[in-house]
Amino acid sequence: MTPVVSQPVEGALTHSAIFITLTVNQGADDLQKFRDLCGDLPSLIRAVSFRSPSAGLTCIVGLGADLWQRLETGATPAGLHPFREINGVHHAPSTPADVLFHIRASRTDFCFELAAEIMSRLEGAITLQDETQGFKFFDNRDLLGFVDGTENPAGLALTEAVLIGDEDAVFRGGSYVITQKYMHDLTAWKAMTVERQEQIIGRQKLSDIEFPDDKKASYAHNVLTNINDAEGNQLQILRDNMPFGSPSHKEFGTYFIGYSCEPERTERMLNNMFIGDPPGNYDRILDVSNAVTGCLFFVPSTEMVDAIAQGEKITG
Repeated sequence: MTPVVSQPVEGALTHSAIFITLTVNQGADDLQKFRDLCGDLPSLIRAVSFRSPSAGLTCIVGLGADLWQRLETGATPAGLHPFREINGVHHAPSTPADVLFHIRASRTDFCFELAAEIMSRLEGAITLQDETQGFKFFDNRDLLGFVDGTENPAGLALTEAVLIGDEDAVFRGGSYVITQKYMHDLTAWKAMTVERQEQIIGRQKLSDIEFPDDKKASYAHNVLTNINDAEGNQLQILRDNMPFGSPSHKEFGTYFIGYSCEPERTERMLNNMFIGDPPGNYDRILDVSNAVTGCLFFVPSTEMVDAIAQGEKITG
């Protein structure tokens, strides 16, 4: 069997990132312009990276359900569908987009330059939904002051968590990604005691040490997002979240981005957070964190991106 080359979804958290979501306009020329960009993207990354390969510049392309149907690939990933709105104690909106560009590097200028090249190539063919520039905050902390991504898998466990395998063989090496943009009420958060904040998260703020299970609240964030399969095995995802914000505009947020081999994993975690497990036992972090976007994308293998660029059908 020929090895499948995945997009770099397993990459480590970087110093800088830009997240772009957009829709492709309805004309045939617009769709072709996007195909052309898919074909040119590797050379664009190389051209920008040439200045300093050590910057580790990468770009992941995710495709939404509506665009996938327009591309007429001949096959559809089993888990691809628009993000499903969640109505619980708090609300998670669905704001579907056609394309996600997740650009990462150790330097902000490299992310910026690649984003500029991509948007220049797509000018006139797309409608921007959102662009968010994320940054590393101290020792991988979010703006609430807690370390983010502590429970991310590593090694073989990471590969198994994020990459599709033989369960959907045509799309082996692909992944799914769910994105949400959260805005934080830091005034309300900072009004809480550290002890209350730690109770909500389920770990110590300074040391990042997780509380023993018998000391965790049933609504703690790390309780509600810990899910298992029918045999009791933990189901993991990769979180590549990054803070963003504008102090002068009093905007403080987290860009949630979760990769997994099946979107149901992340969806279960979000349902537990917004609806509660059991219903009503929701994630109290949502009392100060408001979700304003919600998207779901399929991340094809590099070979599949090439096939899309060429307008080829996808077969097993």
